[in-house]
Amino acid sequence: MASPSLAASSKRSEERRVLAGTLVGTTIEWYDFFIFAQLTATLLTPLFLQPLGDSNPGLAQILAFAMIGISFLFRPLGAIVAGHLGDKYGRKRVLVATLILMGAATALIGLLPTYASIGLWAPLLLVLLRIIQGFSAGGEWGGAALMAVEHAPENKRGYFGAYPQIGVPIGMIIATGMLYLLRTSMSAEQFAAWGWRIPFLLSVVLIVVGYMIRKAVEESPIFKQLALRKASEHTPLKQLFQSNTKEVIQAALIFVSNNAAGYLVIAFFIAYTTKVLGMPAAPVLLATTIGSVGWLIFTLVGGWLSDILGRRNTFLIGYGIVFVWMIPMFLIIDTRSVFLYGVSIFVLTVGLGLSYGPQSAMYAEMFPAHIRYSGISIGYALGAILGGAFASTVAQILLERTGSSLPIAIYIMVLTLISMAAVIWVGETKGNNLHVEDVDPELQAAHDAKHHGRHA
Repeated sequence: MASPSLAASSKRSEERRVLAGTLVGTTIEWYDFFIFAQLTATLLTPLFLQPLGDSNPGLAQILAFAMIGISFLFRPLGAIVAGHLGDKYGRKRVLVATLILMGAATALIGLLPTYASIGLWAPLLLVLLRIIQGFSAGGEWGGAALMAVEHAPENKRGYFGAYPQIGVPIGMIIATGMLYLLRTSMSAEQFAAWGWRIPFLLSVVLIVVGYMIRKAVEESPIFKQLALRKASEHTPLKQLFQSNTKEVIQAALIFVSNNAAGYLVIAFFIAYTTKVLGMPAAPVLLATTIGSVGWLIFTLVGGWLSDILGRRNTFLIGYGIVFVWMIPMFLIIDTRSVFLYGVSIFVLTVGLGLSYGPQSAMYAEMFPAHIRYSGISIGYALGAILGGAFASTVAQILLERTGSSLPIAIYIMVLTLISMAAVIWVGETKGNNLHVEDVDPELQAAHDAKHHGRHA
């Protein structure tokens, strides 16, 4: 039998592997996603929508942002499939599959011929690969969030759950930093001709690294309990909508504001500052990268703080900052100062982080174990559709029709009020039981003995 100190050391080692696996996986997934979003804002429109870009640049930009949104429409399908498989066969297998699928689609984008080479087939193939990316992203987040939260000690669920969350700002920082390095190390003509393909193709290397790390992670202990349950559910999706439809709706509404405001940072602001305000692209990318460090820091702080103040209070503080900052932020960005633009993004990411860090823990605590993967994945995917999917498109339309950025601020403020109301509707979830009821005690004891024996 393993000594208590060895058992504790083994547990800490496994927790580190879990945190590394969820962090690296989500970072790679979102790097893949954000490379496309940011290049859509600056380059892919003339390459893949060439005739329209020449005749009507404003409409072409709206359609380019809609390409970002198209992938979100397929997130619920990915969430349904991955959630069903994850609840039935395990979190780990699905996470490995979504990682490979996202990486393959991203690398293929880097190999796509442009409109000048194959005409209409170019945007059609691009949309198809975006659909695959959306399907993959729909299944990724829920599994990563559950692997982190279900491995966590009860008093650290928020902090552990923040690790897959910080994959989003880290992925964005890497994506934006990569584009900055490429734009400053080659001419604009070289970047437009072939340089833009490099960050997509690099995804292959990242996927291999992520695959190796995720393969080393143990399956979620909650799912192991599910496997031992005598009367396990064979149709988790059916069970979800029979008993927890309200929680799915709540989860979706909670995420709306964070995702919409986040996608302004990820995609819209880069196009707005460079194409409308005439600010230079490379410094804007650098300012966005530096500003996004706040997203990383305050997402971790948000997860940690939610273990102290509770999920609801932390969410409301974060969303309060987003609401109050919206109009001042746009007024500052419109000064055309790159420095002030970076500062304004940093302040926004304080609110984004505090309203993103607690999300994994809160969502996990809202659903019973046997339908948890399906519940949080579908809620997250629906929230992404209502929030970020077409946030950049809506923002561009508002800008085209009014000539002012303030209606965009009001649009995000309305979404923020909706998300705050949803958080209040849910109430406090901290401390809710995550474990599985009705597990056969003899089977649980036998499983625990076998599991501990492997680490002896």
